[in-house]
Amino acid sequence: MTERLRLENVTKSVPGGRVLFRDLDLTVAGGELVAILGESGSGKSTLLNIVAGLDSIDAGSIVIEGHSLDGLDDRALTVLRRRYVGFVFQAFHILPYLTVLKNVALPLALGDGDARDADLQVRRMLEAVGLGDRTDAYPRDLSGGELQRVAIARALVHGPALILADEPTGNLDPETAALVMDLFATATRKRGAAGILVTHSASAAAVADRVLTLTPTGLVSG
Repeated sequence: MTERLRLENVTKSVPGGRVLFRDLDLTVAGGELVAILGESGSGKSTLLNIVAGLDSIDAGSIVIEGHSLDGLDDRALTVLRRRYVGFVFQAFHILPYLTVLKNVALPLALGDGDARDADLQVRRMLEAVGLGDRTDAYPRDLSGGELQRVAIARALVHGPALILADEPTGNLDPETAALVMDLFATATRKRGAAGILVTHSASAAAVADRVLTLTPTGLVSG
């Protein structure tokens, strides 16, 4: 399988000198979903920010789709994120003044593609997540589960190599969370993306191909 993400010997500390993790290694292939568990304050969200180039590391290397993050300036990191990374957050981050269609179209609007092709991509993606009949709805008209499906569609619509999900079911009831996680896992694998899911939930992690726990000495299985 194609390697989408590689972390080698990554070390990260926080102000005051506490080391969150040291010499962390991780490789994720296309079509693979990895769940990362860990105690509060262990650095799970920080790890996602590091992978996305939103936070710096003390040592080590990060490579996304063959591109090293080392030495890239803010502009280059922004371009890399737009091209290769999709995000799904616990708080959805859906813009309330845009329709479902326009929310999902945002990653494509930042590119240079044809507007008609982009519209077709968005509609197909919304069909894939079961929201093909809600294109003109506004976020206020949607349930929590529907909002998270919009977030998944937005994260996947531009065909990123890497999907990062930070507690994506934290605001959902257990039944809705299970449906959303199944959709997220299926959509990620179907498109050959590498997925990293950070969660406190063992049931959410159950959809993953690998479950790892973040510790100060790195990632351990289980």
